[in-house]
Amino acid sequence: MVDQHLWYVENIDLQHLFCPKKVGMGLLHTNHHPVYGAHQYIYLPQETADKIFLITNGRIKIGTYGNDGKEITKAILAPGQVFGELALVGEETRRDFAYTLEETTLCVLEKSHLQKMLKERSELHVYFLRLIGSRTLALEQRLENLMFKSSRSRILEFLHELARSRGRTVGYEREVRNMLTHQEIADLTGTSRQTVNSVLNELRRQNILTFDRKRMLVRDMERLLEVME
Repeated sequence: MVDQHLWYVENIDLQHLFCPKKVGMGLLHTNHHPVYGAHQYIYLPQETADKIFLITNGRIKIGTYGNDGKEITKAILAPGQVFGELALVGEETRRDFAYTLEETTLCVLEKSHLQKMLKERSELHVYFLRLIGSRTLALEQRLENLMFKSSRSRILEFLHELARSRGRTVGYEREVRNMLTHQEIADLTGTSRQTVNSVLNELRRQNILTFDRKRMLVRDMERLLEVME
């Protein structure tokens, strides 16, 4: 999500929707606005799906476990993003887990409260429909990529989409702040950390992008698109 629209999606102020009268008053540290330490589960599979969450600070990993017990990362979410939304469309118990990657502050809405809001505000209803639809399409695209594209192609496509969707324009370049780690990119693309490191270093040598632990700067989006093809 682009920084300047962090809290406003479809003209909806998500922060004040989830955290009414709390933001800016020093009242976030309550039961409905919890702070979690790094590496803690917010919920696990089979737990009751009765809440929807908004991240106000920190990062959350959404994932699941395969039949062999292997962890599968579905998404890594940043401040301003919502998770747990499948509770609104019939999910009675969680199929995924939500896990903090760093200290994280959340705002929490009970499903029943949000369902009442959906009936009263059509734009809010549309927002959640689009959110669920876009995440479903993203997972389908990832599955297709895993089946039909090479590791290198998957990483390049992921970097391009990351810069397009989460980056901000800086002159002729695109900057992504709070850059993902190499292991997180590997988890999201079904590759290895070593392969991610190799591809990023190759792009840096070609002066297509630069990166460090805090940010990625794509110098030429067109060239990144060209090497993808």
